Amino acid sequence: MTRILSELLGAREPAFQQGLQKLERASGGASEDIRLTTEILHSMQDHLKQLGLDPHDTTGRELYAALLQRVKEDNDIFQTLIGVAAENDSRRVTTIVERFINGLDIPKEVFALRSAVGKRMMRKYPPKRAMKRLGYRSLESMLKHEPTSLIFTAAHLVESLPWHKQIAAAYKRLMPSDFECRDLQVLAPTNARWEALAKDYVQHAKQNIVGLRELGTVVLLPLPTLRMDAAPLAVTLLTLQTVNEIASASAYLKMHQVRPDFGMVVADIARNEPQTKAEIAGALLPWKVVQRYFARHPEAYNPDLFEPHVQQEDLRWHSAEDILGAMHPRFEFWKGSAHVGLLAKGDTVSLNIMDSVLNFCNTLPYERRLVRYARSHMWHELLLRYMRQGNIERSIHQQLSGELIGNPSASV
Repeated sequence: MTRILSELLGAREPAFQQGLQKLERASGGASEDIRLTTEILHSMQDHLKQLGLDPHDTTGRELYAALLQRVKEDNDIFQTLIGVAAENDSRRVTTIVERFINGLDIPKEVFALRSAVGKRMMRKYPPKRAMKRLGYRSLESMLKHEPTSLIFTAAHLVESLPWHKQIAAAYKRLMPSDFECRDLQVLAPTNARWEALAKDYVQHAKQNIVGLRELGTVVLLPLPTLRMDAAPLAVTLLTLQTVNEIASASAYLKMHQVRPDFGMVVADIARNEPQTKAEIAGALLPWKVVQRYFARHPEAYNPDLFEPHVQQEDLRWHSAEDILGAMHPRFEFWKGSAHVGLLAKGDTVSLNIMDSVLNFCNTLPYERRLVRYARSHMWHELLLRYMRQGNIERSIHQQLSGELIGNPSASV
């Protein structure tokens, strides 16, 4: 069983086995790896049946072809549900997705930089390249007509390294009072200047979503070219993923506002996903895994650890599969499949919806298929299950408490 999980993950050995042994010892022999592997195998058999495939005799190529067809059909239904028509251009698609995300009935409050503070930073460090690319002759005109978050986005895309270093240094001087609680923003600029400005980034990054964690904003950049049979679902999934990441970073910032080095935390999460100093099996625990843990197990929430700055509702996580499943019974196929994969001749075929949609969008051949989202979810799922063990959970609480007061405790 452990070998199957190792191969599905594409894990490095013997490091994976050694880490797993540490988890087993710390948990008192919980055998969560065996349970997870068994559930993945059973889930894969069930999904193969739903696809009309033989659960005992299906090759990786056969599953991959069936998933691509499934994505094509699902995207057609999704486009109809959110109002995308075949004749819509890229501008219309991004604005429809923007409207859909903003209309979701999910908590959206985040802890983000105040607009007035952002404008003050722009006045001190004018983003001249962004101003020119957006067609403004004066900084004040740009500040008047463009949302602050979009100015930061444009600067993020086109400004020089020295400018970015100045902003990073300014972030390090920020205080908790420079932030506020407000709704997360999802913006989709569509004019021709934004199309031109975004073109190089979209072509290089192979996606059009920019998440500004410190600003609590997701920006849907215009798409220079668009495959109408795939883009709406892909853009929506990537946006939902970024919404989760920003909500996670928001809770992390709120949790650290009691620390004297708050500005250093802001500067770090502007560049990197937040990490805790808590360790599990010898590796630092990503904050988003902690976030998902408390979202999944609200009964484990400890007011003494998080309050008064972080409330239980701040520790939320919105599954894209659940959101889609609530829209149409067809999408229930993807529920519970984020961490599922088929082991085919020693390699993984992902059942994760993000992998599948991006494989379809980019017309990737079987040999170049994406599996990274399934593997990431698989690894996080393993950690989440071990974290539920009492002694590991208590140790993580102790380490997080130590981090908040600047005195990390012993690791698992």
